[in-house]
Amino acid sequence: MSLLSLLSKPLAKLVAFRNRMNAGNGIADQQRVFKTLLREGKNTLFGKEHDFQNIFSYEDFKKRVPVRDYEGLKPYIEKIKSGEENVLWKGKPLYLSKTSGTTSGIKYIPITKDSLPNHLDSTRNALLSYIAETGNSKFLSGKLIFISGSPELDHIHQIPVGRLSGIANHHVPEYLRRNQLPSYKTNCLEDWEMKVDQIVEETMNENMTFISGIPPWVQMYFDKLHERTGKKIKDLFPDFSLFVYGGVNYEPYRKKFEQSVGKKIDSIELYPASEGFIAYQDSQKENSLLLLLNSGIFYEFIPAAEFFNPDPKRISIREVEMGVNYAIILSSNAGLWAYSLGDTIKFVSKDPYKIMVTGRIKHYISAFGEHVISEEVEKALMKTAHEQHAEIVEFTVAPEVNPEEGELPYHEWFIEFSSPPADPEKFRLTMDQNLREQNIYYSDLIKGHILQPLKIHALPKDAFITYMKSQGKLGGQNKVPRLANDRKIADELKKIAVPLSKISS
Repeated sequence: MSLLSLLSKPLAKLVAFRNRMNAGNGIADQQRVFKTLLREGKNTLFGKEHDFQNIFSYEDFKKRVPVRDYEGLKPYIEKIKSGEENVLWKGKPLYLSKTSGTTSGIKYIPITKDSLPNHLDSTRNALLSYIAETGNSKFLSGKLIFISGSPELDHIHQIPVGRLSGIANHHVPEYLRRNQLPSYKTNCLEDWEMKVDQIVEETMNENMTFISGIPPWVQMYFDKLHERTGKKIKDLFPDFSLFVYGGVNYEPYRKKFEQSVGKKIDSIELYPASEGFIAYQDSQKENSLLLLLNSGIFYEFIPAAEFFNPDPKRISIREVEMGVNYAIILSSNAGLWAYSLGDTIKFVSKDPYKIMVTGRIKHYISAFGEHVISEEVEKALMKTAHEQHAEIVEFTVAPEVNPEEGELPYHEWFIEFSSPPADPEKFRLTMDQNLREQNIYYSDLIKGHILQPLKIHALPKDAFITYMKSQGKLGGQNKVPRLANDRKIADELKKIAVPLSKISS
């Protein structure tokens, strides 16, 4: 066991102790963060335009600061990009994190001197929480890999600009950097397939103990390792013991992932975003995420069912209820104010405050008022796959509102199977029933003959990789949208799809 592995244990105990001590202080922590943000922000352009000096309560804040998405904040971002200071936060940002938006094109999210620790410390604390609970610190003795975006940075008016994962790469502590793979040169490659091939070259003969990245892209790395060596990951990397991920739900990938590895691996879910590090999994005994309430971010929540109303209800942590689907809104020491992150969450604990990520506020199907969300389709699919002994690589769903003459509309699924079901029709009907159990509105539409039961198309191997490549979104932090109200993705995939009834295992 390395010195680093040994030294991590007392620090891990300290972090776990602090988490326990802070468990009951969430409301007070949020009030303290709220006051600090207003004090620091009142002399900025945004603070002056929104009369921060006369905000004395959360109610005052809601009256003066409307909820905005990136488009609403963009005029202030453009001022920052033009070189102005004290726009959203004091001074200039340390970085602009470049990220792709679904409706806004490229987004530039400020990262400030005050907000940077939120990004860096939270990942460290997630790992230390794991060590404190499990006692496993051996993964720090081997090689560590983070499959990420390029660390090369551009500049806009002397502000470094890059992907969040690339920015974070510049702040890897020296004591970890000697164990870090891939090389800086490989990390800078923009062509994702070439990059993964090079990562395979650099890692296949190393003692990899820790791997982190978005599940589908890590799976792509595993597949290439197997193609190259013919071995399972446990035989290549016998000391591999920890997988850290974020960005998408791991469950649809878990079975194939563990088959590729050849054994079960501990995993830690993180909830990072360019806008802030929101939460992390602090226990292997449950899948929920500890909401970070004392890390420079003030949270608001809007019930997802009300989000698109003219005047939706906005609440603080004090008023949240268990099991309600909320859109998450944040104000932070990065200079974001009542910013709609676009994600939806629900609380599964209030002592401490823990959440589950349920999807994206704009990623749902509601062509007929059913409002089916990501959490529901993922649960229905995973339950069906388990019951029918099928294995899923990836999927997406869209409504077909203009079917062939004489047909009722339906939800159309496009699934890439690694192992298709033995009975395709039974799989389809079971899936429809499981979705009806998840969403009563969808069930009512089926009963009322407004919709017909869903239809499923099977896709060839690597269909989603090919699609993402065609869109210039292969790799990095890019994810396949699993739900849509339009048919942009569906119509492209349908060109290469076959009805599920035409395939067999």
